[in-house]
This record gives sequence, structure tokens and C-alpha cells, in this order.
Amino acid sequence: MRSNNLTLILGAQWGDEGKGKLVDILTPKFDIVARATGGANAGHTVYATVNNVPKKFIFHLLPSGLTHPDIVGVIGNGCVLHLPTLYEELENLNLEGISINNRLKISDRVALLFEYHKLIDSHQENSKGENQVGTTRRGIGPCYADKINRRGLRLCDLTNWDNFISRYQANLEWHQSVYRFEYDSTTELNFIRSKRDQLLEKMTDTATYLYEALSAGQKVLLEGANAALLDIDHGTYPYVTSSNPTIGGVFTGTGISPQHLGEIIGVVKSYMTRVGAGPFPTELENETGEQIRKIGGEYGSTTGRPRRCGWFDAPLTRYSIMLNGFTSLNLTKLDILDNLEEIKIATAYYLNNQKLERFPANLEDLAAVKVEYETLPGWKTSLQDISSWEQLPPNAQKYILRLEKLLNCPIKYIGVGQKREQIIVRTNQLS
Repeated sequence: MRSNNLTLILGAQWGDEGKGKLVDILTPKFDIVARATGGANAGHTVYATVNNVPKKFIFHLLPSGLTHPDIVGVIGNGCVLHLPTLYEELENLNLEGISINNRLKISDRVALLFEYHKLIDSHQENSKGENQVGTTRRGIGPCYADKINRRGLRLCDLTNWDNFISRYQANLEWHQSVYRFEYDSTTELNFIRSKRDQLLEKMTDTATYLYEALSAGQKVLLEGANAALLDIDHGTYPYVTSSNPTIGGVFTGTGISPQHLGEIIGVVKSYMTRVGAGPFPTELENETGEQIRKIGGEYGSTTGRPRRCGWFDAPLTRYSIMLNGFTSLNLTKLDILDNLEEIKIATAYYLNNQKLERFPANLEDLAAVKVEYETLPGWKTSLQDISSWEQLPPNAQKYILRLEKLLNCPIKYIGVGQKREQIIVRTNQLS
């Protein structure tokens, strides 16, 4: 049965675009919010009012739409689940008066991430010396590697505790034989056993659950984690994550069929940021970059690391649009550019004096490109109290319209601040 009841919100750059805010804003229109890929390496920040008190929430594993009552959250089979992080987030919500109760459903097929995966992650990263990728050291890669190597454990394995213990110990011993580390599993296993009954209550065949919900006319919002240029296949490899944050990962990571697909919303910052190593063609290693970092609070919500900042990159974003088929874009943090005299947009890459028509796979090529820029005047006024397109300064409108033309994709949502209400919804965008 076909429907258009599935809406996707996906990162279109290197992550940290502000996906959580749009998820939070759109969630009341939906019945279910789901995660399909990634783990506690994601960090989605939401500013919400609870009992008339403004609060800041940072989600790593839970779908960020769970701040809304009556919304069901789903952690899909494509995610990796670190149980202490899950319970820390649940407890934080509970302390703020947000009760999850039976509103969370976790795939029976989700991979379990253990503490020794984090040790392996750090060991692998340290061994690379100056060539470190910049991993969050949250164990994401080693957990996905166990899954691909068919030695990992899944949530459904908790149904038989003795078998779970046996497989856990066998996997740990295998890793210890390779990486030569000492590890006492007692604390971790005791914790898992203490939460086992609760986890089995939340465990669900989420692929079937989502299929039945969509078939019954319920609306599902898919909350992407990470972003297109961090995709293991299509991103700036090897400086990527270990899953597929592009559109294909949505379907394999949930079991949802594409026949239900409606809107595909790409989230892009008004400028570029990147955490960790890897080529960054428009990077600003000067006072302007530092100004954007400071005003924009560009520090990782997962690691706290300072983000590298640069001008908006149209060739990179066009590549992301091609991969994901975005029907519209959410341009975030436009207000961070308020004080700039002029703003640049990267419009093309050149390599060996030849204009590149495709985004390069080879990182040496990407690092060597010469960037062509357009310069637009800034607007030099605060946007934070603006609530409509008509109220935007002419130069801010020109910037948005130029991006829209360069990208050939409508910009429907414009973020002008952190709060839920600080967003402009356009009805007259490019179509």
C-alpha cells in the first residue's frame, strides 16, 4: 500500500546542521519519530519548554521528538545501542518531568555496543598517529565492524541470558587476543542484567511495527543522524562515520519500504562546519572563522571539540542533494552571519585549471581544489526577532535566493535562532 506518510530529515553537510530543532518543530504533526543509523556519536540539541520552563536537551541515542507527549520513539535496526547512554538519557528526561513509559520501541535487531568497543576505538585511533580520523571514540566503528563480521550481539540475544553471556565472553576474548587489553566485564554484565527485563519490554520488531503503522495511515518522521558527507560510501572517506546517513540507510536501517516516502528535507547550515580531520575546501583559518565559531557556539555536542568553520559550499551541497533527492531544505543559523560585512559562497571547484563537474572521490583531489567564490553584502542587523520572509533584510533575502538558485532546491525553512519559534517557513520558495 503506497502512502506519503514518511518524512525524512537528513543532514546535508558534515553533521551538526541543526536537525534536532526541525525534528522538534515538526514532531507534533506526526505519530512516530524514528532513528535509522548511528549511535551515541550523534548529538541533537533541542531547546524546549517543559512546564513553562525553557530547557536544553542533548540527545545522542533517543529520537529528539520524545520531548513531545504522546509521540512514539523508535530506535531502528541500523543503529548501535550503548545501554548506559540510553538509560542516562531516559533518566535525564524523567528528571525534567518527561515520562517515556511505553513510548519507546527498540528494534530486536539493533546491534549492542559494549564498553570494550570504546577501548578498541581509542586503540585504533591512537595507532594512526598523525593520520587520525577524528572519531568520537564512542565505539561506533568497532561495533559496526562486529556486526559486519557476524560476531556482534543484538538486542534479541538477551532473550537467552546464558547464550548471551557465552557469546559476549567469546567476542571479548577474541578482541583481547587481537588488541591485548585487560578488561573486567563484571560491571557491564551486571548493569545489562539489571536492565534486561525493561529492555525486553521495549524490544519490538520495529520493521513490522512501522509497516503496520504506515499502512494504517499513521505518520512517521525519520530523524537522520550524522550527515551525507560522513556517509561510509558517499562521504569524504576515510574521514567518515561507519554507517549510511544518506537516504539508503533510512530504508535498510528501519525496514521501511520507499513506497511510503513523502517529503525529504535536507538540513544545511548557512555556513560550513566540520569536526575532526579531513579536507575542507572552504575552511576559514582566520579571524572570520573564529568569529563564526564563537558566535555560533560551534563546539561538538557529543565531544565538545571545536568545529572547523568555513563559507557555504554549493558544490558539496549539490552533491548531497543529488544523493538524497531532497524536496526542500532547512537553512539553519542564518543569524550567526548577522555581523559580517560580506559573506562568501563557494560556487565551483577547479583542479589543474579545470572546473570539476562532479564531487571528487579522491581526497587528495578534494584537498587540492581551488575554490571559486561569489561575495555578497551582509545585512548587519539581528534576525532573531524576525518571523516572516517579508521582514528579512533585503541582503539576507538575496543570500537565500542566491543559495536556492545555486542549489536548484527550494529553501522552505530558515532558522534565525535557537528557540522553537525562531524559524521562518516560506510558502513562496523555488519550485
